[in-house]
Amino acid sequence: MIGDDDMMRLRGFELISQFAHRKELLPQRETAHAAGYDLKVAESMTIAPGEICLVPTGIKAYMQENEVLYLYDRSSNPRKKGLVLINSVGVIDGDYYDNESNEGHIFAQMQNITNEPVVLEAGERLVQGVFAPFLLADGDDASGERIGGFGSTGN
Repeated sequence: MIGDDDMMRLRGFELISQFAHRKELLPQRETAHAAGYDLKVAESMTIAPGEICLVPTGIKAYMQENEVLYLYDRSSNPRKKGLVLINSVGVIDGDYYDNESNEGHIFAQMQNITNEPVVLEAGERLVQGVFAPFLLADGDDASGERIGGFGSTGN
Protein backbone atom coordinates (compact mmCIF):
# COMPACT_ATOMS: atom_id res chain seq x y z
CA MET A 1 0.00 0.00 0.00
CA ILE A 2 1.32 3.45 -0.92
CA GLY A 3 1.34 5.99 1.90
CA ASP A 4 0.53 9.67 1.37
CA ASP A 5 4.22 10.57 1.63
CA ASP A 6 5.11 8.12 -1.16
CA MET A 7 2.59 9.41 -3.71
CA MET A 8 3.79 11.70 -6.47
CA ARG A 9 2.38 15.19 -6.06
CA LEU A 10 0.92 16.52 -9.30
CA ARG A 11 -0.79 19.77 -8.37
CA GLY A 12 -2.33 21.30 -5.33
CA PHE A 13 -2.24 23.91 -2.62
CA GLU A 14 -0.22 24.48 0.52
CA LEU A 15 -0.37 27.11 3.23
CA ILE A 16 2.44 29.64 3.36
CA SER A 17 4.39 29.58 6.64
CA GLN A 18 2.65 32.67 8.07
CA PHE A 19 -0.70 30.86 7.85
CA ALA A 20 0.50 27.29 8.49
CA HIS A 21 -2.01 26.87 11.33
CA ARG A 22 -5.01 27.95 9.20
CA LYS A 23 -6.03 24.66 7.50
CA GLU A 24 -9.48 26.13 6.72
CA LEU A 25 -7.81 28.39 4.11
CA LEU A 26 -6.89 25.43 1.88
CA PRO A 27 -9.01 25.71 -1.28
CA GLN A 28 -11.76 23.23 -2.02
CA ARG A 29 -14.26 22.60 -4.78
CA GLU A 30 -17.81 22.95 -3.55
CA THR A 31 -19.43 20.45 -5.96
CA ALA A 32 -18.34 17.38 -7.89
CA HIS A 33 -18.61 19.20 -11.24
CA ALA A 34 -16.98 22.48 -10.19
CA ALA A 35 -13.83 23.37 -12.16
CA GLY A 36 -12.65 25.95 -9.65
CA TYR A 37 -11.20 25.71 -6.18
CA ASP A 38 -12.45 28.50 -3.91
CA LEU A 39 -9.63 30.65 -2.55
CA LYS A 40 -10.45 32.50 0.65
CA VAL A 41 -9.53 35.75 2.35
CA ALA A 42 -6.68 35.11 4.81
CA GLU A 43 -7.03 38.31 6.89
CA SER A 44 -10.06 40.53 7.46
CA MET A 45 -9.73 43.86 5.71
CA THR A 46 -11.68 46.81 4.37
CA ILE A 47 -11.36 48.06 0.79
CA ALA A 48 -12.22 51.74 0.33
CA PRO A 49 -14.48 52.92 -2.54
CA GLY A 50 -12.57 52.72 -5.84
CA GLU A 51 -9.49 51.23 -4.14
CA ILE A 52 -7.47 48.43 -5.75
CA CYS A 53 -6.08 46.12 -3.10
CA LEU A 54 -4.01 42.94 -2.96
CA VAL A 55 -6.01 40.51 -0.85
CA PRO A 56 -3.91 37.74 0.75
CA THR A 57 -5.13 34.15 0.46
CA GLY A 58 -2.52 32.50 2.69
CA ILE A 59 -1.80 29.79 0.14
CA LYS A 60 0.60 28.83 -2.61
CA ALA A 61 0.12 26.38 -5.49
CA TYR A 62 2.36 23.70 -6.99
CA MET A 63 1.82 22.17 -10.42
CA GLN A 64 3.48 20.28 -13.25
CA GLU A 65 5.50 21.80 -16.08
CA ASN A 66 3.24 23.28 -18.78
CA GLU A 67 0.46 23.89 -16.25
CA VAL A 68 -0.86 27.14 -14.87
CA LEU A 69 -3.31 28.18 -12.18
CA TYR A 70 -5.83 30.74 -13.41
CA LEU A 71 -7.65 32.93 -10.89
CA TYR A 72 -11.18 33.92 -11.87
CA ASP A 73 -13.62 36.23 -10.12
CA ARG A 74 -16.55 34.57 -8.39
CA SER A 75 -19.69 35.45 -10.32
CA SER A 76 -21.37 36.85 -7.20
CA ASN A 77 -18.59 39.32 -6.31
CA PRO A 78 -19.72 42.34 -8.36
CA ARG A 79 -23.40 41.98 -7.49
CA LYS A 80 -23.18 40.92 -3.84
CA LYS A 81 -19.89 42.46 -2.67
CA GLY A 82 -19.22 45.28 -5.15
CA LEU A 83 -15.81 43.79 -5.95
CA VAL A 84 -14.12 42.79 -9.20
CA LEU A 85 -10.88 40.97 -9.91
CA ILE A 86 -9.26 43.98 -11.56
CA ASN A 87 -6.88 42.11 -13.88
CA SER A 88 -9.82 39.95 -15.15
CA VAL A 89 -7.83 36.71 -14.89
CA GLY A 90 -4.90 36.13 -12.59
CA VAL A 91 -2.12 33.93 -13.94
CA ILE A 92 -0.11 31.94 -11.40
CA ASP A 93 2.93 30.43 -13.12
CA GLY A 94 4.50 27.22 -11.87
CA ASP A 95 7.76 28.99 -10.97
CA TYR A 96 5.90 31.36 -8.63
CA TYR A 97 5.72 28.50 -6.10
CA ASP A 98 8.18 28.98 -3.22
CA ASN A 99 9.84 32.04 -4.81
CA GLU A 100 12.29 33.89 -2.56
CA SER A 101 10.31 37.14 -2.37
CA ASN A 102 7.06 35.88 -0.86
CA GLU A 103 7.10 32.06 -0.70
CA GLY A 104 4.65 31.92 -3.61
CA HIS A 105 1.84 33.59 -1.65
CA ILE A 106 -1.15 34.05 -3.95
CA PHE A 107 -2.94 37.41 -3.80
CA ALA A 108 -6.16 38.45 -5.51
CA GLN A 109 -6.03 41.96 -6.98
CA MET A 110 -9.50 43.28 -6.18
CA GLN A 111 -11.20 46.63 -6.80
CA ASN A 112 -14.13 48.03 -4.87
CA ILE A 113 -16.51 49.34 -7.54
CA THR A 114 -18.98 50.82 -5.06
CA ASN A 115 -19.24 54.16 -3.27
CA GLU A 116 -19.04 52.44 0.14
CA PRO A 117 -16.24 50.57 1.94
CA VAL A 118 -16.35 46.79 1.39
CA VAL A 119 -15.46 44.59 4.35
CA LEU A 120 -13.86 41.22 3.68
CA GLU A 121 -13.90 38.72 6.53
CA ALA A 122 -11.16 36.14 7.03
CA GLY A 123 -12.27 32.80 5.62
CA GLU A 124 -14.83 34.09 3.12
CA ARG A 125 -14.56 32.82 -0.45
CA LEU A 126 -13.07 35.38 -2.84
CA VAL A 127 -11.87 33.94 -6.17
CA GLN A 128 -11.75 30.60 -7.98
CA GLY A 129 -8.54 28.86 -8.96
CA VAL A 130 -8.58 26.57 -12.02
CA PHE A 131 -5.57 24.47 -13.00
CA ALA A 132 -5.06 24.11 -16.76
CA PRO A 133 -2.41 22.97 -19.24
CA PHE A 134 -0.83 25.47 -21.59
CA LEU A 135 0.88 25.04 -24.96
CA LEU A 136 4.16 26.41 -26.30
CA ALA A 137 4.68 27.96 -29.71
CA ASP A 138 7.11 26.46 -32.23
CA GLY A 139 10.61 27.70 -31.62
CA ASP A 140 9.97 28.75 -28.01
CA ASP A 141 13.30 28.78 -26.22
CA ALA A 142 12.48 30.68 -23.01
CA SER A 143 15.17 29.97 -20.45
CA GLY A 144 14.80 32.85 -17.97
CA GLU A 145 14.31 32.28 -14.28
CA ARG A 146 11.94 34.03 -11.87
CA ILE A 147 13.69 36.66 -9.81
CA GLY A 148 10.83 37.86 -7.60
CA GLY A 149 7.29 37.45 -6.38
CA PHE A 150 4.00 39.10 -7.29
CA GLY A 151 4.20 41.01 -10.60
CA SER A 152 7.89 40.31 -11.13
CA THR A 153 7.82 38.50 -14.48
CA GLY A 154 9.48 40.64 -17.14
CA ASN A 155 11.08 43.10 -14.71
